[in-house]
Amino acid sequence: MTATPLQKAALAVGAVFALVGVLGFVPGITTNYGDLELAGHESGAQLLGVFDVSILHNVVHLLFGAAAFALARTWEGARAYLVGGGGLYLLLALYGALIDRNTAANFLPVDIADNWLHVVLGVGMVALGVLLSRGRETVGRRV
Repeated sequence: MTATPLQKAALAVGAVFALVGVLGFVPGITTNYGDLELAGHESGAQLLGVFDVSILHNVVHLLFGAAAFALARTWEGARAYLVGGGGLYLLLALYGALIDRNTAANFLPVDIADNWLHVVLGVGMVALGVLLSRGRETVGRRV
C-alpha cells in the first residue's frame, strides 16, 4: 500500500526531529559544544546559536523522530503522532513559559526561543493532523 498524505506528513515531521537530534551533537552547528551537559539549565550549548540544548534534549528529539517512523506505518498512528505530539509540544511551551528557567525545573533545558518554536511546532503538527485527516474513515493502511 502507498502512504497517505497524513502518513507522509508524519514521516516528514519525524525526519526533521531526527535530524535536529543529530545536529544537536555536531560541534559548530551546536555552539558552545564544550558546554553541552547531560540535562538541566546549566548546559551552555545552543543549536544554531539560538536554541538551548542538552544531551537529554537531543535524545528526546531523536526519540520523537523514531516515534514518527513507527507510528506513521498506519493512518491512525500518523494522526495520533501529529495531533498528540503537537499537543505535547503545546504543553511543553506552556511549561517553559511558566517555570523559572534558572532552576532544576528547567531540566531539558528550554529558553524563550525554544518556547516559541514549541508553540509553532505544536500548532503546526495539530493542524497537519486535523486537516490531513478530514473526510477519511479510520481504516489503517501500512506504509
